[in-house]
Amino acid sequence: MNVFIADKLPGWCTSRMESLGAKAVTKAGLKDAELAAAVKAAEAGVLIVRSTKVTKAVIDAAGGLSLIIRAGAGVDTIDTDHAAARGIYVANCPGTNSAAVAELAIGLMLALDRRIVDNASDLRAGKWAKKEYSKADGIKGKTLGVLGVGAIGKLVIERAKGLQMKVIAWSRSLTPAKAAELGIGHCATPMDVARGADVVSLHLASAKDTKGLVNAAFLAAMKPRAMLINTARGDVVDQAALVEALKAGKVRAGLDVYAAEPGAADETFESPLRGVPNWIGTHHIGASTEQAQDETAAMAVDILAGFLKTGEVANCVNMAPPAADLHGGCRFVVRHLDKVGVLAGVLEKLRDDGINVEEMENRIFRGALAAVCYMTLSKQPSAAVLAALAKDANIIRAFVAGPGE
Repeated sequence: MNVFIADKLPGWCTSRMESLGAKAVTKAGLKDAELAAAVKAAEAGVLIVRSTKVTKAVIDAAGGLSLIIRAGAGVDTIDTDHAAARGIYVANCPGTNSAAVAELAIGLMLALDRRIVDNASDLRAGKWAKKEYSKADGIKGKTLGVLGVGAIGKLVIERAKGLQMKVIAWSRSLTPAKAAELGIGHCATPMDVARGADVVSLHLASAKDTKGLVNAAFLAAMKPRAMLINTARGDVVDQAALVEALKAGKVRAGLDVYAAEPGAADETFESPLRGVPNWIGTHHIGASTEQAQDETAAMAVDILAGFLKTGEVANCVNMAPPAADLHGGCRFVVRHLDKVGVLAGVLEKLRDDGINVEEMENRIFRGALAAVCYMTLSKQPSAAVLAALAKDANIIRAFVAGPGE
């Protein structure tokens, strides 16, 4: 199978992919029409990306594409819905860069408190301003508020405790009991975090219910001169509201992600944040450590290996829930003789009954005399279908399964 790698990965990745029987081609820096044409020309069955956007046009151009692997956690740069409509798997590599992002979040917090960026800049320019830069609040004993207690959020909490900070948190999945296990305070709402924290660190995925979560009301609720750290996604913060809060000196911010980011390494950073005081930033490099890149690349190759060997896709993000959950259907079991055409006859009867087979798995027993087929159907078969199957000499038993069957 041909694999197209659209971003730079460690050199060993290509050789390992080829040892799996894949033919790997790397062309970094392409986007839009160029990327679509290159993926099509490569006849790629698998596309691996890091930061490159995978649009509808790219997916449509790659007629033989079966799998897109995001060598990272977030998949908001991939049109996962269109991939699903084309029957293309999308997988990600969660957790591999968690430590790197957590380290940067803590680094931005410390840099804001000690004004390290301006401090170093003045010193390099020959300006000795020790009196000015001796002013800092200090982190020990302050309260860190965490929004999103996933892999990264938990690592930030661990590191904050090492700095002797108090921690409060909110997450959709965080319960008071789980918070107690982590040794942190539980907040019922994001606004409770805003009101209670000296530093707020964001670790939320980009989603409909998180976009603009940190808005003008949230920023107004924060303590005077509190810090906002965002190493998650730019659209979690209402940028216009943040700009106004920074101008007013209401909050300070340490940012690694932005509402709009350049598409290439050498493009100009155009943002309303430019020229605004009270913030520092990095170039969306939270995951960019050698450790994180190696671990992410290794997981991407493992996903590819599993797909090539078994057809299964680990960490797939665009599969539907079980069909029975989608349609109120049922699980149907057919124990049958392992003969040519037996299952075809079953499927024909279901089709004539207006039933769609949403999922199906057939397993052969030792000796290859009998098999069992598990199906998820869009609705229960009629009594007539069940009666017809019961009369078929090739069907051992066909029934709607109950729990555990």
